[in-house]
Amino acid sequence: MPRSKNARYQNRIELVQGTLDMLILRTLLWGPQHGYGISRAIQTGSGDVLTVETGSLYPALHRLERQGWVSTEWKVTENKQRAKFYRLTAGGRKHLVKEETRWEEIVQAVGSVMKPATESR
Repeated sequence: MPRSKNARYQNRIELVQGTLDMLILRTLLWGPQHGYGISRAIQTGSGDVLTVETGSLYPALHRLERQGWVSTEWKVTENKQRAKFYRLTAGGRKHLVKEETRWEEIVQAVGSVMKPATESR
């Protein structure tokens, strides 16, 4: 049975959110970080291919906090500014492992479609 247009759109939103969530959690494996630092780490780590806009980053961080996957603490940055720092929780680590496994499955599936084993060059 074909999925509705709305269901396909919702799945796309979840995939994008899930990927952003996974990247944020992965970044926090290196230690607590404020929002701008997380954004910069993702951009730098991706060779400047991925840019996380503020309008996507902070809703994702709030969602991760509501899920219990990150905790927050106000601290002073190296520039002497007060900022909220995000820290990966034990639950966040478990979720990250699960999401990384799912991500690898998706990468393999897409790779199989893009370069089938029977394709000749």
